[in-house]
Amino acid sequence: MGREVIKYTIMFVGLVLTQVLFLNQVQVSGFVNPYIYILFILLLPLNAPRYVVLLGGFFVGLSVDIFSNTMGIHAFASVFIAFLRPLIVRAITDREEDRSDYPGLAQNGFSWFLYYTALMVFLHHSVLFFIEVFTLSDFFGTLYRIILSSLFSIFVIVLSQFIVFRD
Repeated sequence: MGREVIKYTIMFVGLVLTQVLFLNQVQVSGFVNPYIYILFILLLPLNAPRYVVLLGGFFVGLSVDIFSNTMGIHAFASVFIAFLRPLIVRAITDREEDRSDYPGLAQNGFSWFLYYTALMVFLHHSVLFFIEVFTLSDFFGTLYRIILSSLFSIFVIVLSQFIVFRD
């Protein structure tokens, strides 16, 4: 138990620092903004109590909001995907015994992890960007931004599974 808390604390701090110090500076024409901090929510154990996942999502989003001066939109989008995570996992997993407790790439396979990541990232980015613009007047521009940012974020998250998170 204590080892797991230390592992997730280091992951939390590392992902938030990577996001605010490096990835927030990456913007290609204002359309591509990679968000890797949501990997913290994605990699929480599947048997973690729901309130832990929701609080983890809130605090990781709030941390990014504090450093980015974005007034709660990251916290809202993070809590949104933390809330939907059990539903998504149940929807993409056939049987209960097929599912590993740790939702990483090595434990569940490439196709499962890619599908899981793609759904969660697309939902997160959709909520994040539509709340950010708070209008539907440039719907297709926002959708274009969601798709490009989602693709880049998914690429970075899957790549991180091969490089850093090889548990």
